[in-house]
Amino acid sequence: MSAPRRAVFPFTAVIGQEDMKLALLLNVIDPKIGGVMIMGDRGTGKSTTIRALADLLPEIEVVADDPFNRAADDPALLSERTGQAIATVKKKVPMVDLPLGATEDRVCGTIDIEKALAEGVKAFEPGLLAKANRGLLYVDEVNLLDDHLVDVLLDSAASGWNTVEREGISIRHPAQFVLVGSGNPEEGELRPQLLDRFGMHAEIRTVKDPELRVKIVEERSEFDRDPSAYLVQHQTPQTELQQRLVEAQERLKTVNIDHDYRVKISQVCSELDVDGLRGDIVTNRAAKALAAYEGRTEVTVDDIGRVIALCLRHRLRKDPLESIDSGNKVEKVFRQVFGLPEPDAETAANGRQPAGVR
Repeated sequence: MSAPRRAVFPFTAVIGQEDMKLALLLNVIDPKIGGVMIMGDRGTGKSTTIRALADLLPEIEVVADDPFNRAADDPALLSERTGQAIATVKKKVPMVDLPLGATEDRVCGTIDIEKALAEGVKAFEPGLLAKANRGLLYVDEVNLLDDHLVDVLLDSAASGWNTVEREGISIRHPAQFVLVGSGNPEEGELRPQLLDRFGMHAEIRTVKDPELRVKIVEERSEFDRDPSAYLVQHQTPQTELQQRLVEAQERLKTVNIDHDYRVKISQVCSELDVDGLRGDIVTNRAAKALAAYEGRTEVTVDDIGRVIALCLRHRLRKDPLESIDSGNKVEKVFRQVFGLPEPDAETAANGRQPAGVR
């Protein structure tokens, strides 16, 4: 008999941190955005929010006993099991935590060379990448992870495949997942080359407003006191958001972004001296995912404005003499290129308005 599932704090009950929530939702709608890097202070709800997102997502249909969580119509699986009946089961979207001390074998999987040579079969022991296929892979303190392992994760996330080679034997399996990394900037930054590979970058801060802090503490205390009752209370908004995500995934293929907007996005990237074209591609994808989430098939300037700092701030070259926040710098150039007025004095005094999850 399986153990009862642990109660997870509901995503719709997470207060504040709108940039982080928006980036996570957009990556669920379009995993090709390339994942999210979340940098912020300790105790700001990074892990709680990411686990809440995994719990929110609808169940997926997978082939029974398949180590890679493949769907029944997967071409490789169909060729492997020609003429066989394929049984399927429903399961929660996999959420895999990658521990800091993980070895490459634990992450990628291993090949039993002795068995392969003795019996002539490809004896493969799947790793965490196999388990994360069609789900989320979460790396806490990613800035402390070995650079080589980060490279492996990013390569798999970008290609959707994991290849393991040992002694001339090669195994390849699907590894399509949303990569989410989090860390505290005080403990070190990722190398710019690796940071650039993450689609979006959310910077979160400790909430300063005393009233909001009290509200967050009260909500958490209420959940800890009686998780079942708390989850029942939030069931309706959770179901509505889940349905909204499913509809957005369907709508995404029909969303269009005007050619003039695409040119202006590239102009912003050019004026900010962003290396490569990843910034252009990710901003286009994120704006389309946001339009789909909002129930539209045409991208607006507001959509672009809400995602552009999340997509570009981590791609800027760091200037130690520059005092301006990178997010503000991106928004300033965005406003100039798109011909938008500067924010009024009150908005400027209160800081940049976060992109809201409406």
